[in-house]
Amino acid sequence: MEGRVRRIRQPRVAEIVASKLRDDILSGRLREGDILPTQESLFQEFGVSPPALREAIHLLETDGLISVRRGNVGGAVVQMPSADRTAHMIGMVLQARSATPADVSEALLRLEPTCAGMCAAREDRATEVVPYLQAEIDRQTAQFDDTAQYVPNARRFHEALVARCGNEPMILLVGSLELIWSTHESQVWGDDVTERTMRAALRDHQRLVDAIADGNTARATKLAADHLTTARRTTLAAGNDKTIEARLISHDR
Repeated sequence: MEGRVRRIRQPRVAEIVASKLRDDILSGRLREGDILPTQESLFQEFGVSPPALREAIHLLETDGLISVRRGNVGGAVVQMPSADRTAHMIGMVLQARSATPADVSEALLRLEPTCAGMCAAREDRATEVVPYLQAEIDRQTAQFDDTAQYVPNARRFHEALVARCGNEPMILLVGSLELIWSTHESQVWGDDVTERTMRAALRDHQRLVDAIADGNTARATKLAADHLTTARRTTLAAGNDKTIEARLISHDR
């Protein structure tokens, strides 16, 4: 209809205040563990009513950017976004969609080899990738006789592989799936794992690190895919392929 004036929704006062504080957190002006200024200070800074300020705090709490302490201590504590908390949120969405561990492992089978190839392609891999992955292999080797440490150590290697790929969106998204899959593997295996399985995994990890160190992107990608295919088949055969349970995923590790 010609001449019709389009109405633009005006943001509420609480949203404006929350947006300013959100920017302070995400920009680093407020850091992990910092306490938000007192209500009196915020009243003076923004000149808003107590209900608007309380709503702004609630919005930030809903975002997961603060944790409100109640009781004698009081205060709102800043908590930065993290892969752990993202994994918990993704886990809830996956549970609501009846996704299974098999779905998560299939996604990782497609995505993690890409991260391995990206690690191998990094020009700074000799300092920013290889030492970190080798440290995880050394940990696996040192604790080889402790079967209870096998799954946590193996999962740390995979998480480090993703964390060192050099691309923040991949690190966040694939890293979140790694945490969800790690939870499932821990539930399935515990310390019930054979020496043959442990040695095979350790050998695969070392070959993968060697390929990354050589800068062989194609080989690193293939080795990662082959290893994940075997591990996926073994874990899913041993575990009950039920719906993802978000409550099992730690978001404050």
